[in-house]
Amino acid sequence: MNAARQVDAPLHVAGEARQQASADACPAVDALQPAVCFGAVMHERHVQANNRFIYPTAFLRLPLSRLATLRAPLLGIERANVFTFRNRDHGARDGSPLLPWIHALLRAQGLAEICDGEIVLQTMPRILGFVFNPVSFWFCHDRAGALRVVLAEVSNTFGERHNYLVHHPDQRQIVAGDELRATKCFHVSPFFSVRGEYRFRFEQRGAVHAVSIDLWDGGELQLSTRLSGRAEALDGRAMRKWLARQPFMTLGVVARIHWQALRLALRRVSFFRKPPPPIEETT
Repeated sequence: MNAARQVDAPLHVAGEARQQASADACPAVDALQPAVCFGAVMHERHVQANNRFIYPTAFLRLPLSRLATLRAPLLGIERANVFTFRNRDHGARDGSPLLPWIHALLRAQGLAEICDGEIVLQTMPRILGFVFNPVSFWFCHDRAGALRVVLAEVSNTFGERHNYLVHHPDQRQIVAGDELRATKCFHVSPFFSVRGEYRFRFEQRGAVHAVSIDLWDGGELQLSTRLSGRAEALDGRAMRKWLARQPFMTLGVVARIHWQALRLALRRVSFFRKPPPPIEETT
C-alpha cells in the first residue's frame, strides 16, 4: 500500500529557522535519547476556503526500551504528576506494556526483522490529567539506529483511532526527503471526505525533528500539515519550561480544533458526515 519517492524541497514554518539556529549553537540531543521538543504545528487548507494557522506546541520523544526507568521532575510514568504518561493512551489502550504491542504489530506485517532496534514514541503526555493527541508517531529503528518504519497513531474527536504504518516497499532506510504514502481511510475532520492519500515526510536536522503530512485527492493538494520541534534533554529544566510556557496545552489542542471548525463552518465549507471507522485497526 505504501509508495515512495524523493522530494527535493522541504516545507518550512515560521520560527523553524530560529529553531535550527538554536540547534546549531547547542549540542544535538541524540534522536534515540529521551527528549522534550519545543516548536510549532502548522495547518494550511488549500481548497474551497484557504485557512492557515500556526500554534506553538511541545511534545515528548520516549525510547520505549527505557520507559520503565525514565525519571524527570514533574513527569510521571504510569503515576500521577503535572505531566503524566500512561500506557493506556496508546497501543492496545488497555494499560498493557507498549513494546510487546508494537513488536507484535511489526511481526504481523513482516517488519520485525528490520525493526530490531530502538522504538521512539513521539507524543504529548497528559497535562493536569488531560490529553488529546491528534497523532502520535512510533519511530521504529534497526539495530544500527537507522529509521525503517513509522506508525502514525491517529485519533479523532469522536473517540476513534486508526494507525497508518508507513515504510518503503523495499524496506530500505527512511531518510530526509523521502515521501511515504498511505491511502486515507479514517475520518478526522468533517470538512474533508474520507478519500485521497496522505504523503508523509520525516526529517531530523541537528536537534530539530519535523514531520510533514500532506493530503492529496485527485491530483490536487488539499491540506498541508507540519509538526516540528527542537529537542532538549528530558529533565527538570525542560519540564519546568514547558509548564511555564503552556500549562494548559492539551486542553488548548481541543479548543483550537473546535475554534478552527467554527471558522470553517461560518465560511460554509462543505460538511461531511462521519462514516463508520475502518474495520482494520492498522493500514
